[in-house]
Amino acid sequence: MAKGKKKPSGGDIATNRQARFRYELLDRLECGIVLSGTEVKSLRTHGAQMGDAYVDVRRDELWLQHLRIEPYAPAAMNNHTPDRPRKLLAHRREIDRLLGQSSMNGLTLVPTRIYASERRIKVEIALARGKNVVDKRQDMKTRDMNREMQRAVREAQRR
Repeated sequence: MAKGKKKPSGGDIATNRQARFRYELLDRLECGIVLSGTEVKSLRTHGAQMGDAYVDVRRDELWLQHLRIEPYAPAAMNNHTPDRPRKLLAHRREIDRLLGQSSMNGLTLVPTRIYASERRIKVEIALARGKNVVDKRQDMKTRDMNREMQRAVREAQRR
């Protein structure tokens, strides 16, 4: 029997690490996503690229834009379009709540991660406020200070 790549049974498929750096994440929501069969297979083996992905609202529906899912090689002719918009599934009251908050406070909706939950693929979106340069510098400074403290604790424990 040939050895193949192990498929992730659960957990994170892709994360948007830049979202935590660029935005202050306020409220999170778990959504389903409408995918074709080749997209699901590709996600489970290759993952996705969430670099510039964002959530758009059209006709009171949530759409995930600029999420790149690579084509699934064995599918050949029946493959999907890598950058197509994908519909997100959420309850009407959740969509209305997010729309009200985002339009009132000047906030935006950002996808933070894609993960497998049992047999389903889920997307976590967050209501986010953009950070300015000073906030980003402060975050980097606190992260460096925490790293230095942890390093000092490890050195003290070694002695």
